[in-house]
Order: sequence, then C-alpha cells, then structure tokens
Amino acid sequence: MLENVNLTAKGDEVMKMENKSLCVKLGVLQQKMKEAGIPTVVVFEGWGTSGKGSLIGKLILNMDPRNFNVYVTAKSTSEDLRRPYLYQFWNNIPGKGQMTIFDKSWYHEYKKKNTESINVFERQLVDNGYLVIKMFLHITEEEQENRIHKLLQDKATSWRVSKRDLKENRKYNKTLEKYNDMLEATDTGIAPWTVISGMDKTLALNCILKNMITSIEARLQDESVKIGVLPQDMKFELVDMPKLSEVNLDFSVTEEVYREKIDELQKKLRELSYKLYKANIPLILGYEGWDAAGKGGNIKRVAGGLDPRDYDVTPIAAPDYIEKNRHYLWRFWKNIPKSGHVQIFDRTWYGRVMVERIEGFCSKEDYMRAYNEINEFEKELTDWGAIVIKFWLQIDQDEQLARFNERQNTPEKRYKITDEDWRNREKWDSYEVAVDDMLKYTSTPNAQWHIIESNNKYFARLKTLEIIISEIEKRLKKTS
Repeated sequence: MLENVNLTAKGDEVMKMENKSLCVKLGVLQQKMKEAGIPTVVVFEGWGTSGKGSLIGKLILNMDPRNFNVYVTAKSTSEDLRRPYLYQFWNNIPGKGQMTIFDKSWYHEYKKKNTESINVFERQLVDNGYLVIKMFLHITEEEQENRIHKLLQDKATSWRVSKRDLKENRKYNKTLEKYNDMLEATDTGIAPWTVISGMDKTLALNCILKNMITSIEARLQDESVKIGVLPQDMKFELVDMPKLSEVNLDFSVTEEVYREKIDELQKKLRELSYKLYKANIPLILGYEGWDAAGKGGNIKRVAGGLDPRDYDVTPIAAPDYIEKNRHYLWRFWKNIPKSGHVQIFDRTWYGRVMVERIEGFCSKEDYMRAYNEINEFEKELTDWGAIVIKFWLQIDQDEQLARFNERQNTPEKRYKITDEDWRNREKWDSYEVAVDDMLKYTSTPNAQWHIIESNNKYFARLKTLEIIISEIEKRLKKTS
C-alpha cells in the first residue's frame, strides 16, 4: 500500500485557505455526529516524526473539546502487560456522540499474531454503530532522517526523538515491509486504511480533513442495520448442551456431608489459587441463573476458598448512563483481572442475550449478533491465558416460589426480593427459551457452560467448587 503514495506532492497557499474552511466544516459535522449519537474512533499511525502530533493539534482547532478526547498510546508498562492486548483500548472507546482520537493505537506495538484480534475489535465496534477512521502517515527514509537530526539539534525538542524512531530509521526498509504487511492485513471493508503523505504538512492536513469529512458524511447518511455474524454462520466449535427442561434437579447432599466437604474443597482451592498467582494465570468466573437460584451464597463459598487480596467480585446490575452509551462489552472489559488474579462476575455479559432480549432493550439483530461477539470476547480472554468458567444455576419454578416466599416472610431476607423478581417470574417461559439459545450458541471448548443443579444449595456449592478445582488443575497440568 505504501508504494502507491505520492511523496513528492506539496500544498500551496490556496490549500492553506481551503484547510481553514475544511476545519470549520469538520466542526459542524462533529456536532451532527453528537446529535445523531454516533461514536467515532479516529486512529493516527505512521512513521516516527511523520507529524501525527502537530496534525492532530491542527485538526481539532474548530472542534468542541467537550465532545472529543485525544488518547496517546505509550509503550506498554508492566501493568499493561498483565492485561489482555486490547484492554487499554477497550477502556478508552468513546460514548455515543463522542470522538476519541488515538495518537498511535492498537497498532503501535503490532504483531502479526494480533491481526485477528484487531480485525474482530474493529468489526465489533462498527457492527455496534461506531465509525472507525484509520490514517497512516508515510514519509521517506531521507525525510525521517532529516527531521530526527533537526529535532536532536535543539535541546527543547530532542526529547521528542525516541529510541524507537532511531531504530525505525536505521532499519527503514525492514520497517517499511512490516508496515506494509500490517496495513494489508488490517485493511478491511468496514475499517479501511487511508495512507497519507506526511512530507508536506499542508497537504497532509488537507488529506486528513477530507478523509474525515467524507467518512463522517457517509456515516450520517448510512441508516442500514449492521447485522454482523449470526449464530448459523459462526465458525466456533460448540459443545452440545442439554435444554433446561432436560436437567435432573434431584441431586442433593445432607448438611453433614456438606460441612465435611466444604472445608476440604475451599482449602484445596486456596492452594491452587496461589499456584495460579505464581504462574500469572488469571481466573474469570461468570455466574448466571434464575432469581433466587443461590448465586450469592455460591459465590460466597467460592470466595471463602480464595485469598482476599487476589480476587474481586463484580455485581452486574442494569447499565448506568455511561455504560449505555458505549459498546455493551465495555463495562466487562473494564473489570478484566490482572494476570494471576481472580475476577468473579455476579451476572455477566450474557445479559445481552437474556434480559435485554426479553425486555426489548436491544434489537433482534443486536442479540443475534451478540452470540458470536461473546464467543470472540471469551476467545480473546482464553488466548490471553485466562481460565474462563461459566455457571448457570438451575432451579425449578416450585423451588423458586418457595424461596421467594421465604424471603418475603423473613425480615432479614426481605431485601433480597423485589417487585422485579416477581415480574421476571411471570416471564419464565420466555427466559427459558433465551437461556436454551444462550447455552446452545455460546458453550465453546475454551469457555464451556456448566449447569449447576441448584434445588439443593449444598449440592450446588460443592459441585461448583469441584468444577473450579478441576479446571484449574487441568490448566496447571498443561503449563507444568
């Protein structure tokens, strides 16, 4: 792609005047994007000293600073390296009507192995209403060398030259090949690259402004529904799961057996959790289930087998204003643990295909697409190295009613029962269909669903601990 860029063209005074009017036009379009609630991601990549910083500065002159943010990507820190590759970028995506300009991005430390993750990330953003604009600034080896030399000559600017810039210039041809490979591998129909000559700043700004204006105008006129990948088109291997109506709920243990085994299992879990910590392996536990199925008590017993310094529990409620304004996976990416730590989600990203589906909080296209997006999300986590274990706590309607009545009639438990619980109970059949679909389309070998028969809480707690221990042992065996 880079070989097709004209690096000899230059701007003139007429173009400088045109750029001023283009900046004003971009400012107007920014307001229209805000009114339309369309989030925009703008990516600036390119050679060191190609002028990204100064061009971004000129780009934003006529834009409303309340509606955009410039995120500068630096070299990954030791903390960054303890998170998934895309963690910091998911955390900085804009909300509806907002714009985030990335001065360097997920391409800054690009490796070929991350190509699929990047393409999936950008497609998920676009499928969920985002506009993604990507621009690469290209300069010649000689021009880069001259700019580096000029910056180094002045003490006030020498700090702007990094070791990376110097290395790029020393190995220009090799880096050029790497950039070409990167651009070709990630130039997609939904998030294409625009390569711009950075040799002349007036011309570069003109190309950037025109590209952004054209992209935004096209997005404002595009009212088509983004369908994405539907369940029948998924390429994920799936594990066969029973329907909820087929689950035998007659399993139980006595309180005596439970008391005897719970201490043993919690002790075993703690020993294994220390091994996970030493091996830098993150553990992610996701809990779903019927209201009053015992998620809280189950989580409490699992947490009782963990070092309190090494785990967090994230209760998931209805999304707040900030969360609603972003991709639905954003609030879960925010809570991904560091390597070696444990994150327990009390309800999860599966709300998209259950409550949001049933209550009409998202479209059919949204929740149908979500099965694939969730599988991709979990693959990203397991490829990073996490153990992902998902539990569905199953009870029958009679047991739920008995527990609801107990809560209603016990003062110290009354806070656990709400009008919404009773309302959800009336939609049992609809939820059962949604859960069956969820289990069918999102139980993959790397992140399988485990149905926990929970009419007997003692049995459910022991089974959950046994599964966690088994999965940890299997993983540790692979790494030994």
